[in-house]
Amino acid sequence: MEQKVIDILGRRRIMAIATMRPDGWPQTTIVSYANDGLLIYFLISRLGQKFANLARDDRVSIAIGGDFDDPHELRGLSIAAHASEVTDERQRRHAYQLMKLRRPALAAFPNPDFRRAALMRARCSIITVADYSQGLGHADVLTVDADTIVNMTAARLDDWGFTPGTPT
Repeated sequence: MEQKVIDILGRRRIMAIATMRPDGWPQTTIVSYANDGLLIYFLISRLGQKFANLARDDRVSIAIGGDFDDPHELRGLSIAAHASEVTDERQRRHAYQLMKLRRPALAAFPNPDFRRAALMRARCSIITVADYSQGLGHADVLTVDADTIVNMTAARLDDWGFTPGTPT
């Protein structure tokens, strides 16, 4: 199942990330990301609302998916994670290299000024894997500890009543 998550992460380049505003409302924005296994990296401004929100509360909710023609093609992730700034220079270089590999156009830009930008990492805690090829609404829930899956909850059946013969 871990490889399925990594495959979905590898097929996409943007994610929706929700942080908690000071007034208690969630704030969701779109950011580019790269991943190293289950560890997700993203770059944000130190002057932005996301950075301020994360300084108060490191919990994030992430959604990754894409468009489809046939609902059975839907594959996506809903992730509960804790985000923190990457401050180790070696890890920051590695993470930014991963981002440049994912987004080759970044190579034309100078490296970020980390006094103004923050390279962040999201450590997954709970990952819901939606795979509608297994049935509409099919989702597996994974619990992650130290970037390793430690528990998987049996698939949730939620076909929304589209399956022939389903009681109404």
